[in-house]
Amino acid sequence: MTESFDAIVVGLGAMGSATVLELAKKGLKVLGIDRLAPPHSLGSSHGDTRITRRAIGEGEVYSPFSMRSYELFHDLEDKVNETLVVKTGGLILGNKAKSAAINHTFDFLKNTLTAANKYQIEHEVLEAKDIRRRFPQFKVDDDEIAYYEFGASILRPEMIIKAQLAVAKELGAVIHTNETVLSFEETNTCVQVKTSVGVYEGEQIVLSCGPWLNGMVPDLENAFKVYRQILYWFDVSESYDNFQVGQMPIFIWQLKGHDHGIYGFPAVDGKNGGFKIASENYDQITSPDKVRREVDTDEIQKMYNDKVAPYFPRVKNKCIKAVVCMYTVTDDSAFVIDYLPSSKRILICSPCSGHGFKHSAAVGETVAELLLTGSSTLNISAFKLNRLLEDKSL
Repeated sequence: MTESFDAIVVGLGAMGSATVLELAKKGLKVLGIDRLAPPHSLGSSHGDTRITRRAIGEGEVYSPFSMRSYELFHDLEDKVNETLVVKTGGLILGNKAKSAAINHTFDFLKNTLTAANKYQIEHEVLEAKDIRRRFPQFKVDDDEIAYYEFGASILRPEMIIKAQLAVAKELGAVIHTNETVLSFEETNTCVQVKTSVGVYEGEQIVLSCGPWLNGMVPDLENAFKVYRQILYWFDVSESYDNFQVGQMPIFIWQLKGHDHGIYGFPAVDGKNGGFKIASENYDQITSPDKVRREVDTDEIQKMYNDKVAPYFPRVKNKCIKAVVCMYTVTDDSAFVIDYLPSSKRILICSPCSGHGFKHSAAVGETVAELLLTGSSTLNISAFKLNRLLEDKSL
């Protein structure tokens, strides 16, 4: 017999696990399916830490999602009795003139300040001399300034995904891992989903499969591009006092003279855990099947020479580890939370363009609202699929 569900969620990373949890909270009979066993290190939701902040430089439309996600993550902490959010404070650094470096958008620092003022987020603006005095880890130029957000924090992505799926199961959700979706077909009454194990029916399905989305919906391949990204951890054992939580904030830095900025974290995993730092790379389109997961020594050395040593002189030229992940990116670096063209049963909630985890809890809640009522509390008008399609009539 074909088992039927109110909703089926395909892909259980950041967005999918949050969506399954929120649907289960609302009492729906929900099935979550993943081809792997989340949390894992082969997609986009790993790497030990993620930045969260309330004022969002990618655009003020995101701040309500981040603010609501803070609440939901803290609720989840209470349910599982684990620390999932680590408050560190956060620096957004840039120069007084418009920076050429891009973190998903131009004017990142200006956009951050606009959002902070609009939503009355506690912050202050620091001049270069203030940055040097309070945060000597950062080597800033005289014309650089920083936005400092007191409540910015670190999220633990693997722990959050694991907790969301565990609580969802407690609430009655059915979770199938190591099971690949082969096809899905919409009928007048449901969506039939065929997997490597069986066939299921859902009144609605959610595609939250990140870099695997193009394989699921090949007609939309031009709208979503997948890029290889590298996360690095460098040795700060001799300067740990400066890089430990409580002394160093999370940061996003719009570097002068670079196409892309850097972002990073304090040494959250102790003296020998390393200082995590990364940039963004959009040089070559890839896919989950083709992505090169190894990081070679030339890549490590170039990162250190170009984007670590000039800005963090107390960090040693010793890479403790380097990990590859993938961004699934739209042309405008924004999200997609929308039904497929001509469908009211198949919803895409996936391309987060490399800045989704901090918003994922609220996105999951939003998707659950959409499936139940057809509308959402938070504004998702900027995340429509139609804006990315060549044929706008669809």
